[in-house]
Amino acid sequence: MTTTSTTTGTHAGTDTRPGIGSETQPGGTGPEAHAVAATGAPIHSAGPLPPVDALLLIDLQSAFVAGDEAVPEAARVLDRSRDLLAGARAAGALVVHLQNDGEPGTVDEPHTPGWELHLPVEPGPREVVVRKTEDDGFEGTELGTLLADADVQALAVCGVLSEMCVAATARTALDRDFRVVLPHDAHATYDIPAAPGISDVVPAAMSSRAAEWALGDEVEIVAQAADVTFARTTSTASHPGR
Repeated sequence: MTTTSTTTGTHAGTDTRPGIGSETQPGGTGPEAHAVAATGAPIHSAGPLPPVDALLLIDLQSAFVAGDEAVPEAARVLDRSRDLLAGARAAGALVVHLQNDGEPGTVDEPHTPGWELHLPVEPGPREVVVRKTEDDGFEGTELGTLLADADVQALAVCGVLSEMCVAATARTALDRDFRVVLPHDAHATYDIPAAPGISDVVPAAMSSRAAEWALGDEVEIVAQAADVTFARTTSTASHPGR
């Protein structure tokens, strides 16, 4: 998750894009569970949300969610992620912390302070850490095998950055026929810096919302992480450890 930063007050080595906006998506009305506009992501609008059986926490590392160079909505994303994590643990759902291994000299270089996961991990058969080197948490990792071994059918995703690792991992999960739930208030990114002749600064909320929209009509967007519930699968993940 390493790009070039051009905005003061954001961490070096990462694009500058912040939290999540309040834009609403146009769609139909009535009792339907989802309102869908054009080919954008559906917004869960009515009825209880079916539970998911896994939680992916993406790149909640100190470089991105702590200190002066954290994403602007870091506090909110951490709060919502803690809530999701507590719910997943209580239900016995599979929890996977994805941790990015940055290149040497970047803010998330392995075994540097910025690389460390910000939320405490409770290692065990139902909670594991998967290290990665690409935006897509499935690429070159055992994530797919872990989910399959645990008989996961549906998963919730939270973390950073919305348009990079969150979107890339969610898209591959959809391609692999997982049901994917993305809480609107549980992912974030940085502002996009102004580009002369192209645009002014794009607020992070707009970038995060666009990242949701670009995932298409299969992902389930919910307004609040509090709407997500968890269930336990019958199988247990197998993982060699952190």
